[in-house]
Amino acid sequence: MNAKKKTDFLIIGSGFYGCVLAERIANVLKKDVLIIEKRNHIGGNAYSKIDKKTGIEYHKYGTHIFHTSINRVWDYLKNFTKLNNYRHQVLSEYKNKIYQMPINLETINYYFGKNFNPKQAENYVREISKKYIKKNPKNFEEKALMQIGKKLYESFIKNYTTKQWGKDPRLLPSSIFNRLPLRFNYNEDYFKNSISQGIPEDGYTSIFKKLIESNKIKIEFNSTFNLKKKYKVKYLTIYTGPLDKLFNYQFGHLEWRSLKFVKKIYNVKDFQGTSVINFPDLKIKFIRRHEPRHLHPERNYTNKKTLLIEEYPVINNLEPYYPINDSKNRIMHKKYKNLLNKNKQLNIISGGRLADYAYYDMDMTISAALNKFDHIKKNLL
Repeated sequence: MNAKKKTDFLIIGSGFYGCVLAERIANVLKKDVLIIEKRNHIGGNAYSKIDKKTGIEYHKYGTHIFHTSINRVWDYLKNFTKLNNYRHQVLSEYKNKIYQMPINLETINYYFGKNFNPKQAENYVREISKKYIKKNPKNFEEKALMQIGKKLYESFIKNYTTKQWGKDPRLLPSSIFNRLPLRFNYNEDYFKNSISQGIPEDGYTSIFKKLIESNKIKIEFNSTFNLKKKYKVKYLTIYTGPLDKLFNYQFGHLEWRSLKFVKKIYNVKDFQGTSVINFPDLKIKFIRRHEPRHLHPERNYTNKKTLLIEEYPVINNLEPYYPINDSKNRIMHKKYKNLLNKNKQLNIISGGRLADYAYYDMDMTISAALNKFDHIKKNLL
């Protein structure tokens, strides 16, 4: 980039956090924004595209279901998209049988060969898990055992977690288990409490195109940022990437779990009958299999071929997905955060999933960006 090139705001990264801030800054504050994006496309990990062989739109970095219970987020996002009527259901294949996930009344009855009503199922799970109750569970496994007992844990959760994180569940923080709901009814809607849920009818990429369509926003693809590069930024630089990379890994590398996706085409219209199936068996190397045609029930995909995407967990800090948020990494991240805060002369703030080293859903990222914009509007200009 030409060192003499000027901008009012510089944003590093074009995921939801960066693009929402760019849109607000350009359209509300009427200021110029330059976005630096290391990839060749906008949208971060929510990027969607059309598979050329099947015509099916898929999410390049794994299935993304938009859901929110934050009114402000939906009031904002609906200006840029309309959601279809997709409702997310997750299934798990265990010993060649399909079970509902998260664990619900159907899972419990089918697995144990029972016909419990909700109260009976709740009492039964309480009974099989009571010997594992701890006041302060120290890790993922302890938390899981005290919630669902040994059999359900070992059948559906333990091996899946081991594959996903590449670690013994006893080495993972108990907080990770909080993302796995337990139900004693037949509700199969994974995000049942959301006020809005679905897939953008025109795909995720269309949202990002609309977010940055202002002529006050410019974007540079295949471009990286570091502290040695000189930019003439009038107001503020907003960094959404990993903080350890920003400071050249001064305190070490933050640990991330990454993913690899393998696409396969099958000469059938529908292969598995649903969008996502989990595979907790250690003999099967992928953790999930996606069939993206099911994400758009409103579309008439006429091609008699279907796209399947196998999701494999890998260690790759260059493509970070899930933070391994144990005490060692939290301490390291705090050091980087403090270093950024101390270097006021850099005039850089950070935010988003990567910079915060946090497992955010999309709506949480949008909410954080809107809140950050409020702060910028109030205190900077």
